[in-house]
Amino acid sequence: MSSKLYVGNLPFTAQEDDVRDLFATYGEVLSVALISDRETGRPRGFAFVEMNEAGARSAQEALDGKDFQGRSLRINEAQERAPRPSGGGGGGYGDRNRQSKRW
Repeated sequence: MSSKLYVGNLPFTAQEDDVRDLFATYGEVLSVALISDRETGRPRGFAFVEMNEAGARSAQEALDGKDFQGRSLRINEAQERAPRPSGGGGGGYGDRNRQSKRW
């Protein structure tokens, strides 16, 4: 079994290999995902690290609050993303069309 950790307060200069090396001390790192802004491509300062369960527990205990490249890390077990509501919102092409016909 594997476990996914949320790693927050990462420096914006952190690279995937830096994060992988930091966590590899505690167990096998299965994946590292550095999150970046969809529009700008700039790092958002957090990542997800997937490890075996024992390694994830050890890494969380050892690294939460630890200084990494000048920033104090925040490490928690990752939570599943809440489903987004579908539909609604408007603002699409059809709405603009309807508005223009009112004139």
